[in-house]
Formats: sequence, structure tokens, C-alpha cells
Amino acid sequence: MKMFRTLNFKKLTSTNDKAREFAKKGYHNLAIIAERQEKGRGRFNRRWDSDLGGLYMTLLLKENNLEKARYLTLIASVSVAKSIMKLSNLKADVKWPNDVLVNDKKICGILTETISGKESYALVGIGLNVNQKNFPGNLANKSTSLNLELNKKFDIKKVSNILLKEFNILYSSYKNKKYSKIIEIWKKYSHTLGKNVKVKTLAGKYTGKAVNIDKDCNLTIKLKNGKIRKITEGDIFVI
Repeated sequence: MKMFRTLNFKKLTSTNDKAREFAKKGYHNLAIIAERQEKGRGRFNRRWDSDLGGLYMTLLLKENNLEKARYLTLIASVSVAKSIMKLSNLKADVKWPNDVLVNDKKICGILTETISGKESYALVGIGLNVNQKNFPGNLANKSTSLNLELNKKFDIKKVSNILLKEFNILYSSYKNKKYSKIIEIWKKYSHTLGKNVKVKTLAGKYTGKAVNIDKDCNLTIKLKNGKIRKITEGDIFVI
């Protein structure tokens, strides 16, 4: 069953911003796609390079339980990883909290935002590098695309269709409150768990072994002194 109505744009400030406009009018179950974004952003309002060649998409969902919205990031990242593997046979991994990696390089970032009010919404922004051949500055050694990995161009519409199909499958588990199932699926694709990591948060920096994610989608790490630390948000570096 087709869940999303797809809206395509040549250029937007950002797909998440456009989704907010539609949410104010009461729309939902939209997939808003732009060929490029003028002010694409990631977590902490960081700039997301959004030139031609990428898939820039926001899924606008009516969401009554905003406390569980973090699961949507897990769903989106696994959906991207599964889509990449179907399209290319490349192995894709998910990195807590919101990245997808291929060969240890970032190929996708997820930005989930929420709108609370009389009606509440979740905006799941997905930026997937598809046909880019170059990345600016310090991103060049940290980023990749499907094109760079396989030296061939991909049909972005086909990519988006496969991704939406994969998202729908996992989203049905979410709507049925099968949260533990979502976490177990995420773990199968995890690049983070079992690794020694450095974590940079607003509260401080920590070093330890990533051991789990809990029912609230927080990462838990075992510090060198044996204590368990819960990480709700931050940057993770595998060491």
C-alpha cells in the first residue's frame, strides 16, 4: 500500500522547512523531495551539503507520541541501509544516532524534528549521497556516494521509491508499537555497538565501549572504570 504522497521540487531552502509549512496546513503522509537545498542542515544546525546529485527528502508524519519519535531516526537509517544493499549490494552500516556509512564513510544523515501542538507531527529528513562525485573541504575524506563507490549513476526516483517502501515496512512495526523489534533490527546493522568509542556531548567527553541502545534509543557505553554511561545525544568517534 502506498503510504506517502510524493511532492517533487527543483530547489528548496530545506525539505524540513517545506514540511513545516505543510504541517501548518494540516497535511501529513507526504514525502517532500528536492533536487537541491539552499540551506540543508543536520543535527545541531550544521550545514548539510545539498548540491545536485543527492536525494534530499523529508517524510511528514502525524505523530501523537512525540516521546517515541527518536525511533523514526532508527527506522530511517535502517531503511536507507537496506535500500543501499538492494540497489548496489554494498554493505551499509548504521552509526548511532543518525548516520549511515559505507566503507566507514558517511553516505547518509538523518534529521528528525518534531512539531507539538493541537496536532503533533514528526519530520524525518533524509540526505542520501547518490550521484555526487565531489565533496567540499574536509568532507572529501569522510563522505562517499553510491556513484563514487560503484562508478555508475543511479536513478534518484528509483532510489526514493525503494527507500519509501523499506520505510513503510518498518514504520508498520512502529505504528504497532513493536519498539523492541525495531531496536533489534537496528542492532543487526550497527556500526557502533561493540566498538571502543569517544563520545563528545554537551555535558563532557567520554571514552568507553558502546554496549547497547536502550528503550529510549539512548546509547549506553561502558567506561574504563566499569561504570555504564547513558548518552542521549552527541558525536561518536570509533577508536
